[in-house]
Amino acid sequence: MNNTTYSIKASEIERKWYVIDADGKVLGRLASEVAKLLKGKHKPTYTTNIDVGDFVVVVNADKIKFTGNKLEDKKYRRHTGYIGNMKEFHAKELMAKDSTKVIMLAVKGMLPKNSLGRKMLTKLRVYAGPEHEQTAQKPEVYNF
Repeated sequence: MNNTTYSIKASEIERKWYVIDADGKVLGRLASEVAKLLKGKHKPTYTTNIDVGDFVVVVNADKIKFTGNKLEDKKYRRHTGYIGNMKEFHAKELMAKDSTKVIMLAVKGMLPKNSLGRKMLTKLRVYAGPEHEQTAQKPEVYNF
């Protein structure tokens, strides 16, 4: 009887491409689903220490929804590194400036905070409109 746990090797990983339409979707629910796909948690071969996730293309980022008053109340903060230079943006300002960044930041917060999480984030492509450049990869439409 074999009592060893199977661990997938990097050469055995099969990656798919998925396209998700963000039109009318709530930001947090969309981001958690995208993070699950990027991590590979939907696969039976999921391993915590190896990136087994798939590629994800999100389209229509400018049509995403916020629940409650988050569009006016939610704040995004970043620091330039200099004393007293914390920049603050409301979600409404960031959506007007760059709607793709809102989804990128939401997904980034749901991934591991290490080199593996940064590698997973490179497999995410976000587009503000309905067109994307990954048609050659023949992405499958992912509905949830």
